Amino acid sequence: MTDMPLRQQTYRVLDKGLGGSGAGAAVHGVVVGLILANVIAVILESVPWIGEPYATPFRWLEYLSVAVFTVEYAARLWSSVEHPPLAGLKPWRARLKTALTPGMLIDLLTILPFYAGLLLSVDLRFVVILRLFRFFKLARYSPGFSSLIEAIWSERRALGASLIIFLGALVMVAAAMHLAEQQAQPDKFATIPDAMWWAVITLTTVGYGDVYPVTPLGKLLAGMAAILGIVMLALPVGIIATAFAQHIQRRDFVVTWSMMAAVPLFARLEPSAVAELMKAVRSETYEPGAVICRAGEPADSMVVVAEGELAVEFADRHMTLGAGGWYGDQALLDRQPRNATVRARERVKLLLLDAEDLHLLMTRNPAIAAVVEEAARQWQADQAAAGEASGA
Repeated sequence: MTDMPLRQQTYRVLDKGLGGSGAGAAVHGVVVGLILANVIAVILESVPWIGEPYATPFRWLEYLSVAVFTVEYAARLWSSVEHPPLAGLKPWRARLKTALTPGMLIDLLTILPFYAGLLLSVDLRFVVILRLFRFFKLARYSPGFSSLIEAIWSERRALGASLIIFLGALVMVAAAMHLAEQQAQPDKFATIPDAMWWAVITLTTVGYGDVYPVTPLGKLLAGMAAILGIVMLALPVGIIATAFAQHIQRRDFVVTWSMMAAVPLFARLEPSAVAELMKAVRSETYEPGAVICRAGEPADSMVVVAEGELAVEFADRHMTLGAGGWYGDQALLDRQPRNATVRARERVKLLLLDAEDLHLLMTRNPAIAAVVEEAARQWQADQAAAGEASGA
């Protein structure tokens, strides 16, 4: 990392997290902590017996937050040139395109109230609402949050259709209730717009009870509207839930596929073979210093390094495995114990393939068997060469 240009380092820390490095984790932790602290502060400031005595600490928290968020915004804008999809654009155009993305617009809204308050006379209630926009910055740091937003956006047409159906039902129910209750309650159901308040509350199953029918026909319509309201609510909820689950599955698939495609061992396989491997592979993350396996233990899985570095400690020598490296295939094929202790030199993401699954895949797919056996032979040759070199 020390050999990288500063702009590339900044981009990796802010947008890539350095593959889980301490720098990326620290920056993300500070920003997320400030976001939560700001939301809590805005809430507590509205309580007189808290907001008034602690006005000064709250003000300094605001100064600190705006400073950090401003630096973060400027750094993201400056380093956005390193974003691969924008690599072919001129720097100013890449930054303009980045500034117009939803995430950057939210980031801008989180700092604008402070500067607007310094330059203009702004309604404080409006400023408080904009300060609460900082909560939505969490979408950048929470995969689940961002996945939910993307799921809603992807189903915007279906949700729009649901809204149209709801509005149609709302008008029909309000019109029917106006006709049924107009004479009995002219102060509450005199017009269709008057009845729409009751219809909204009933169809959304809230039921405040401030307006209710008193005629037999009105009560019958109210019961039907309540049942219809359950259907109206279930429709968008089902759409969002299904889209969210599908988006999570697609994201996990893309992440795992990307990790496997970057590994030289699997790069030569056909997509169908990679897809078959993905069903059996699991991903695990280890912190620095963690022992992955010890010499003498049964070889129960083949391990591929997706991100980070591992230290492999043989009895007579040591070596390092970086991203794309693997070990354990030879021990699995020969059904021999591990001949080395493996530790995480830094935070690592590993792809693990259990012994039973590996043998089953090799039996069913000759291409996978050929790749693994060739890798085992190459590993054995490399170790023999390394042993001779260390002995010499």
